[in-house]
Amino acid sequence: MDEHTITSGGISARVAAQGAELQSLCDGAGREYLWQAGPAWPRRAPILFPIVGRLADDTLRHDGKTYRLTQHGFARDRRFAWVERTPAACVLALSDDDATRALYPFPFRFEVAYAVAAGALAVTFTIVNTGDAVLPASMGAHPAFQWPLPGADAGAPHRLTFSADEPAPIRRLAGGLLKPDPLPSPIAGRTLPLDAALFVDDAIILDHVASTSVRFTAPGAAGLEVSWDGFTELGLWQKPGAGFLCIEPWCGYASPAGFDGEFAEKPGLLLIPPGERRTATHRMRPLA
Repeated sequence: MDEHTITSGGISARVAAQGAELQSLCDGAGREYLWQAGPAWPRRAPILFPIVGRLADDTLRHDGKTYRLTQHGFARDRRFAWVERTPAACVLALSDDDATRALYPFPFRFEVAYAVAAGALAVTFTIVNTGDAVLPASMGAHPAFQWPLPGADAGAPHRLTFSADEPAPIRRLAGGLLKPDPLPSPIAGRTLPLDAALFVDDAIILDHVASTSVRFTAPGAAGLEVSWDGFTELGLWQKPGAGFLCIEPWCGYASPAGFDGEFAEKPGLLLIPPGERRTATHRMRPLA
């Protein structure tokens, strides 16, 4: 696999050209924080573009035509081109071509930049509208972190602690689509005690997230902080019984149940004018 490793400030990360996907995130002691794929879920930190979640019947409707665009889009399954590779940073890019236009009929350039500094890994997504009409798109991160955390016993209680109170209701999915009615949040103030039972009904979606960071911790373990800037939603997910927790900053979400209209009218999309760009960054910082 075509990969590049970046290291600085007591942290190292390995990135693959395939999907521009993060493969490893280690602290200075060599502790691995990223789920290393496996039978329960074969991915590690897929990138979601040009949609987050699912469209009704996996169908995109545009200008009287239909296109088959499956859950989370195609970026995670495409090889990105290297734009830059240095000891502490790298940039990868994906542009539209015949294959993407058969699924998603819009011109674009999508860049993913990784950089390590001051004990954290920063990942920046940039969507550029290279066409002459408005570009409707979403983007999202989907990193899976080891649960239990490095150094924690299998039965140790784990929790998420948000940077702000999270009183807003959450959203849930049915058949991959957003249920119409919000539900009471399981977050008490800023704290969510973690239990696999939380994810029996699929992801927890905070579509009105107040926080800009969250800490994933357990007694005696090396914890992790995930922060974000420019992302507007947050997803939390575990495949029941698997040894990971996904903490997912998003710009966008699945189609609401019952929506089957013109793609550009789908709730949650970025609508990017010609020649403009949209950028969002998330950071992962081990709390060793």
